[in-house]
Amino acid sequence: MKTLNTLFIALACCMPAMAQPTRTAPDTARLDYRLQPRQIAPGTWVIEGAVADFLPANGCNIINTAFIATGDGVIVINTGPSRVYGEQQRRAITATLAAVTPQPVRRVLNLNLHPDYFFGNQAWDGVPTQALAGSIAGMQAEGESYADNLYRLCGGWMRGTQATPARQALEPGSFTLGDHHLELRRLQGHTGDDLVLLDHSTGVLFAGGLVFADRVPTTPHADPAQWLHTLDLLAQWQRQGQFKQLVPSHGPVDQGLLGIAQTRDWLRWLTGWMQDSAQQGLDLSELLRMPVPERFAGWAAQPAELHRSLAQWYPAYERRALQPAQP
Repeated sequence: MKTLNTLFIALACCMPAMAQPTRTAPDTARLDYRLQPRQIAPGTWVIEGAVADFLPANGCNIINTAFIATGDGVIVINTGPSRVYGEQQRRAITATLAAVTPQPVRRVLNLNLHPDYFFGNQAWDGVPTQALAGSIAGMQAEGESYADNLYRLCGGWMRGTQATPARQALEPGSFTLGDHHLELRRLQGHTGDDLVLLDHSTGVLFAGGLVFADRVPTTPHADPAQWLHTLDLLAQWQRQGQFKQLVPSHGPVDQGLLGIAQTRDWLRWLTGWMQDSAQQGLDLSELLRMPVPERFAGWAAQPAELHRSLAQWYPAYERRALQPAQP
């Protein structure tokens, strides 16, 4: 079997070389994400990102952010991949609500530790930015390496961006703000601390990175077994009528409910394929050359995310396959 180090070198060589830009203040006149809030429920708007991988063409904006105008203040959900995004998000929210009922932003929620969930926090000085304690610890530990990677991938879009973790740890629980009855729940699978927000008043669930729609899931902090268990739980909540719309952090919002089944299908296929391949003695380079089943072929971020997951997970399957059977 080829070594994992050899594979990482090969993958790195395939990535386009980009100059490292300086982290100076951005020229915002030339960096426009063209954010367009879209109302999906009473008092509820989403700002959809590109259904793609991180690319200079999309400014690393592949995330769906959102905000809820409760009547007694606004809750912002995720702040995007850069300082520029956060600034433009704040302006877009202000402009949208100016035509409705201007309300102050009460709190900003980062649903997990990944960079596009919190790198726009810089734009929200004066507003509590909140996340689960485990997510904040991850932001603090990995924020600088996230920034280095996004600067390399998306260049000028990242100018002036510094990793700014959420400032306040929150606890799961229910609360009422204005005319919205809301509930924060802690789940696991995509990361060790996945925060979801359920709006009981509108039936909208903000599921964060637990659900991907029409896009290959990312897995750098994932536990596939726990993730599958959580997806089963989300499907149970849906059957019980706890929510009627689901906003995934990645993928078309209109496909959010379907995304539960899509994400579960992908994880079941991928883990089963890796187990079978390891038992057959296939090495990682062989898996990287194989096509995915047709139902996944048109998904965004393919094959890049598949290759990342294989590089991360497959060596453990190989080691298990080589262990002698227990008597």
